[in-house]
Amino acid sequence: MFTFVAATLFSAAFLLAAGTIVWMFALYRDKIVAALLFEPIPQEAPVYHVRIRRPRVARPAARTALPQPAAVLAA
Repeated sequence: MFTFVAATLFSAAFLLAAGTIVWMFALYRDKIVAALLFEPIPQEAPVYHVRIRRPRVARPAARTALPQPAAVLAA
């Protein structure tokens, strides 16, 4: 008797699983086929044109002698 109940439950579970798979395939057939046949549009890799600028430090102007006051020169 146990074997008969176990075989019945196993068969019922198997049929339920198979029926679910068939039902879902029938329900979503178009979407499944579209997903399997989908080919993404190839996109070209973006090209970035980066210009590297390294501004040079300006050279200090040549030092010129500051005019000395006349009083300092006379001393």
